[in-house]
Amino acid sequence: MTRVREAIGVLFVVPVLWAADPSFTGSVYPVFEKANCRACHAENGVASGSRLHFPAAGADDKELEAFGRRLYSLINPAKPEDSLLVAKPTAKVKHTGGRVVRPESPEETALVTWARHLARIGPDPDATDAPVKAVRLAMRRLTHSQYNNTVRDLLGDQTGPAAQFPGEDFVNGFKNQSEAQSIPALLAEAYGAAAEKLARNAFRGGDPQGLLPCREATGACREAFVRRFGQRAFRRPLTALEEQRYTALAAREQELTAGAQLVIEAMLQSPSFLFRTERGTPESRPWEIASRLSYFLWDTMPDEALFEAAAGGKLTEPGEVERQARRMLRDARARTATEEFVSQWLRFDRVLTAVKDRRQFPMFNTETAWAMTEETRLFLNSLIWSDASFMDAFSARYSFLTPDLAKLYGLPEPAEPFARVEFPAASERAGLLGQATFLSATSKPAETSPTARGLFIREQFLCQHVPDPPPGTNANLPALSEDRPMTTRERLGVHLSNASCAGCHRLIDPIGFGLEKFDAVGGLREKQKVEFLATRIERDKKPVTFELDLDTTGEIAGLPDATFTTAREMGGILAASPRCQECVVKQVFRYGYGRMETAADRPVIQEAFERFKTSGFRFQELLVALAKAHAGGE
Repeated sequence: MTRVREAIGVLFVVPVLWAADPSFTGSVYPVFEKANCRACHAENGVASGSRLHFPAAGADDKELEAFGRRLYSLINPAKPEDSLLVAKPTAKVKHTGGRVVRPESPEETALVTWARHLARIGPDPDATDAPVKAVRLAMRRLTHSQYNNTVRDLLGDQTGPAAQFPGEDFVNGFKNQSEAQSIPALLAEAYGAAAEKLARNAFRGGDPQGLLPCREATGACREAFVRRFGQRAFRRPLTALEEQRYTALAAREQELTAGAQLVIEAMLQSPSFLFRTERGTPESRPWEIASRLSYFLWDTMPDEALFEAAAGGKLTEPGEVERQARRMLRDARARTATEEFVSQWLRFDRVLTAVKDRRQFPMFNTETAWAMTEETRLFLNSLIWSDASFMDAFSARYSFLTPDLAKLYGLPEPAEPFARVEFPAASERAGLLGQATFLSATSKPAETSPTARGLFIREQFLCQHVPDPPPGTNANLPALSEDRPMTTRERLGVHLSNASCAGCHRLIDPIGFGLEKFDAVGGLREKQKVEFLATRIERDKKPVTFELDLDTTGEIAGLPDATFTTAREMGGILAASPRCQECVVKQVFRYGYGRMETAADRPVIQEAFERFKTSGFRFQELLVALAKAHAGGE
């Protein structure tokens, strides 16, 4: 009996304490944490557009309590127990994330108690979501593509030495994120070997690039070389101490070119070359702006015009950054830089390194994979550089095909490779979603993956982070058998019926279901073939093949009117969605700034988005808007 009383006491005493002296951090916030609400209701979560918006990870108790007060917007003061704060997580009203709090549980009691508390005390007059001041970015290492482009423009070297460097990791969807830009031992060793080779080749056959300002090995000549080359290599004027040290290094060799070679080898291993270092001083700022512009718009070092503008202090004048940005977009290097962004954003690497079942997809090989990514590159180039709406990337009814791709797509062969091909009126293809680049990159070797396709669309096209599965989650699907052949959609149904899986998979699988008419390499299919081959024991048994009907009804949960049955319909939904439109801005921001956006970046994102939208979604205008913001500081 004592144990029963103690148990009853726990059930009734805790709510009484909450009612008397409620603590959001101690009573309600743990409910949210247990339900993993932050994963969706964060800056880039699936529910980032809702009124429930968590503070940054690591927020202190004071910030959490303030967050708890802001939840008043989710309260029904007249009937707190019916508030959205309670009804949404318990799924008493439609909740995209499903039921994450069990009705009549202690967790629901905590939510009801807090709702009643907020209804009693009213809204916090001092509540604000004003962003905090951004942290200034101090250093960013040159990416491998930037390294290759920089030594090309600095030394005239076209060998692409960074191809031999250790591979770069994708973080936040890109390979240039500052949080992953350390220099491990293998990379440091590769930098040293590359510097030695580049310095040696710089004067092979004389001085083909005109690096030396004079021909006599005098002190003045060495100083002039160090000063001029150093400014270009470090993207800023050298300090007096640096000039002295590098001139002394050059003087170790009697021959002018031999001394210059030593200087080049040393400078190419300096942090001032390998990193884009920002001091933020009035003297350094024009040079830092020049580098920001060049590496954002060209993926390489500044040219002479930018160096001259920096030296003259012009880059801090109103309007000069935009003038330079527009000049730079007319240069061929802008196309190359934009293509680097596109290749990372759309994960060309996954296609180029993909392995597909040769028995099912005999036409898929290295050349086909390259043709797929080339189709996408030419397609987006046509939108960007003709000043068309970039949102046509999701809804355009044409593409650029080779004969092999046209055959894969079931279309007439083009007159020449990569000619523009218009899709028939009845075609279900449209934009990126109908291209083999996307469809192949998000499939398995032998079958499609609605989950991977839905996840890619959430993360790359809607900028929404889907939570990782809970530890220990069983991801195995029901085994196929001749007695019960199933489509991929039917097998994935286990995700939606399992409570530990459904919360996330209902956000991604239904998106991919709408693309099931496209196979693992992007070919069109009307039915799904399920084949059972003979085992070693059943050598004489013939293969058994089933052709199953496809249900391609799909939905993008969280977007209004977002049901579809074809890639063409989904492309139209994305093209018209402000969430997708703003995601394009965020993706360019992440790539250009080398980091994820924060709450402090909301004004920059919003201003760039408005300019992008007002221009008719012209991508060049977006680049100019973000270039101006990036040059102006963080």
